[in-house]
Amino acid sequence: MCVIHDSLVIGAGQGGLASSYALKRRGIEHVVLDRDSGPGGAWQHRWDALTMDDVHGVADLPDSTAPGRSPERANVVIPEYFGEYESEHDLPVERPVKVTRVEAQDGARQGPLVLTADDGRTWRTRTLVNATGTWTRPFVPAYPGASSFAGEQFHTVTYPGPEHFRGKRVAVIGGGASAVQFIGQIAPIADIVWVTRREPVWRDGFDGLEVVTGIEERAVQGLPTQSVVSGTALSLRPQEYEASRLGAYDGRLPMFERIEPEGLRWADGRFERVDIILWATGFRPAIDHLAPLHLRSSAGGISLERVPGNVQGATTAALDPRIHFVGYGPSASTIGASRAARQAARAVEKYLAEDRSRDWRPRAAFRPILGVVQPTGPPRRPAEKL
Repeated sequence: MCVIHDSLVIGAGQGGLASSYALKRRGIEHVVLDRDSGPGGAWQHRWDALTMDDVHGVADLPDSTAPGRSPERANVVIPEYFGEYESEHDLPVERPVKVTRVEAQDGARQGPLVLTADDGRTWRTRTLVNATGTWTRPFVPAYPGASSFAGEQFHTVTYPGPEHFRGKRVAVIGGGASAVQFIGQIAPIADIVWVTRREPVWRDGFDGLEVVTGIEERAVQGLPTQSVVSGTALSLRPQEYEASRLGAYDGRLPMFERIEPEGLRWADGRFERVDIILWATGFRPAIDHLAPLHLRSSAGGISLERVPGNVQGATTAALDPRIHFVGYGPSASTIGASRAARQAARAVEKYLAEDRSRDWRPRAAFRPILGVVQPTGPPRRPAEKL
């Protein structure tokens, strides 16, 4: 006997927990499937040297207050916060579950979706909220000779902490906030070669709405998306002032042509010897498991439905109203993910109501969050059995 859930959420990071809270608040039966063995999302995998003073900020989960700045390790504080939140709100998280494939039953644009895990388990659902983020898909550009490099190579996801670089000559590749942060930590104890594709843009402030609006426009058009953080300009925090004083952010170099065993070679013949290459080149959305649904446009991205007056509310796949994205496109930030979760829950509720109008059967109410008034109307169906 196979249960058909009203909704399934993939991922229990910021977006997944916020989505579960919003679904539960609306009385929508659901389960959260999380690939990790414990709470914390991607935060539990961050390097030990990253403290709460170093992070760019953690948004509050709904009906909660996030931990503030402190010298404590972020990979301890935030997982504890997420775990307490799951318990406090009794969120239906099941782990570990690594979803590897999502497909439409019988290939239809209506009816159940089938989720398959790497261990062969399956789930069926009427709607899906995808909140898988990007951490599991680090991006490293392909360069000739990369495999011949005799030194070490790291990506943000494998960053071992600043002490590993002491006394070394380090190429930091990337023009985003992570690169600036790494240079701030490493420059006082190592020699830095900073390489970026474009000239870095520094700021004293930025228009967040303008940035998010631009990303939303790309998502609506089905263009490949970028994170909100990657769309902002750069700034130095107090902990990076020493690196700036040492000139670590001066003399930035354009991208090289190839990698050689002892370092980097440019098209004009320039060569820089380095011991370590640190790729601060970002991530891509972790959505490969959705490939069987054929949601990508010819431009390479997944087109989302625009919500007038809410640039972070674009969560529903334009090609399939059963599929909703939190933490993708305009909601690819901790603040955006929590806001988008509310819109995704509304969209799920709307789809289920329309689905029931086609095939209505009574159901018992899903257990609400204490103190929250549930919508009135006919009783909802429980998870249905085939």
